[in-house]
Amino acid sequence: MEQKETDFSRIIREQKSTIYTVCYMFSKDKQEVDDLFQEVLVRLWQGYDSFQGKSDLRTWVYKVSLNTCISIDRKKKRRKTQPIVEGIDLFDKNDADNRQTDLLHQRIQKLQAFDRAIVLLWLENMSYDEIAQIVGISVKNVSVRLYRIKEQLKNG
Repeated sequence: MEQKETDFSRIIREQKSTIYTVCYMFSKDKQEVDDLFQEVLVRLWQGYDSFQGKSDLRTWVYKVSLNTCISIDRKKKRRKTQPIVEGIDLFDKNDADNRQTDLLHQRIQKLQAFDRAIVLLWLENMSYDEIAQIVGISVKNVSVRLYRIKEQLKNG
């Protein structure tokens, strides 16, 4: 059991930024991102024994992370909760780069969860083949969806 925990900890250290990036695409609230991150870790741990290495480790982490965040996002939309704001601004709105990033994030948040997942993978410079494998659609479908998503983002 100790070796399993050591291996899992190493994987999490190596894939931490990947998991955090996925979580951030589904929420901008730091507390919620932390909650999503924790839930992804739980699901990765639960599925660790069944991971057989048939796909790349990074692909598996992306798939579990995306599925977890999409599932929680759907549940959240059904509940319609309002996050508690403590009056602390986590992002400097006066910085031009942050404003651009914030605008892009706002537009991406308007997309359906599945489309957000595809955009995230595309922004991570993954190939269409990798995206197709992670989200479970054909490469052609990835191409078509990305074209439509880009049009949606342009039109705000």
